[in-house]
Amino acid sequence: MTAAAAKKEPFAAIAEFTTAAELYHAAEKVRDKGYRFWDVHSPFPIHGMNKAMGLGRSYLGYLIFCGGLTGFTTAALLEFIPSSFLYPLIVHGKPVNFFTVPAFFPMMFELTVLFSAFTAFFGVFVLNRLPRFHHPLFAYRPFRRVTRDTFFIVIEAVDPRFSETATVEFLTEVGGKEATLIYEDD
Repeated sequence: MTAAAAKKEPFAAIAEFTTAAELYHAAEKVRDKGYRFWDVHSPFPIHGMNKAMGLGRSYLGYLIFCGGLTGFTTAALLEFIPSSFLYPLIVHGKPVNFFTVPAFFPMMFELTVLFSAFTAFFGVFVLNRLPRFHHPLFAYRPFRRVTRDTFFIVIEAVDPRFSETATVEFLTEVGGKEATLIYEDD
């Protein structure tokens, strides 16, 4: 390690794999070792990789449900409170209570969909910690081949089990080639 690299904070440890099967089995070993902040990169989706990585269901569905419920509640309150309590107008026997709901369906539906869509859009950004305008992986030259023919495992330095030497050695043990550290400012 050079003197300049010693001053820099490591972003992650990275290792290259030649086949999807190697990456899959290495992912299982990384999961079993207890790492939490890591990811795999491949040129195509690998069937069963979520299970190999130990990933559960996303929280995004729950967020979208809460957003839709908020939209529905907002629409209901915006319609029922003025028409039933603040300004109840009886026109041709129109009820001013809960029985006016059929006239309110379009707005309740639209706000439910609108709030759900906004929650989904912004929820993806928040859950993926975006926007990030520069990612240290893009400066690592071999990583440019990930869209063509190479597979990578990246274990981030924020992981509690991360150690600059032990993590690189572990990635080599699980079959990674050219395991190395990537620094934040490279």
